[in-house]
Amino acid sequence: MIKSHDRSGWFGASDTGRVMGRWDGKSFEKWWLVKLGVRSEDFATEAMKTGTALEHRILEHIGVRRMDRQIKVRRLLLRVNLDGETSGCIHEVKTHSSDVFRLTNTYWQQCQVEMFAARKLCRIVSYRVLPEDHLNWFLPIDDSRLGYYPIPYDHTWIKEAYLPRLRYLADCLRKGAWPDGNAV
Repeated sequence: MIKSHDRSGWFGASDTGRVMGRWDGKSFEKWWLVKLGVRSEDFATEAMKTGTALEHRILEHIGVRRMDRQIKVRRLLLRVNLDGETSGCIHEVKTHSSDVFRLTNTYWQQCQVEMFAARKLCRIVSYRVLPEDHLNWFLPIDDSRLGYYPIPYDHTWIKEAYLPRLRYLADCLRKGAWPDGNAV
């Protein structure tokens, strides 16, 4: 659960889709202005609020006691917030409302960055949210709606795809410069 919503000056694991995506267009512009601290964004849907409210309860239900650790890799301006963790594994909670959880590339990339920062394996813990969960965040966690998805670490992707782009963006952020989409 994120305590501070100030996203300026740092890149998070949940920013990985932007780091790896196109660096042109209005969406990137808005995101970069948040990173520069020029703009703030407090966007939250009902689904996001419900997911946040259920996160700790889901982790507690599956026996995860260590939650909300933040790891900073200062040289990369990388600040990673882990939902929960045990001695050998990160537990990244994702809530969804569909019948089947979809492991997206964005989720996979987020887990890669979390594993890079924490130096441990990661699994996504999915939980299917029903309409009544939006109305009452204190309903019991239902085991039949939980799913577990171990994510293998891809060192090559981190080293060859992610880190060059992150290093470049961190350099731009330090300088207060606009990234060139063709630079990396």
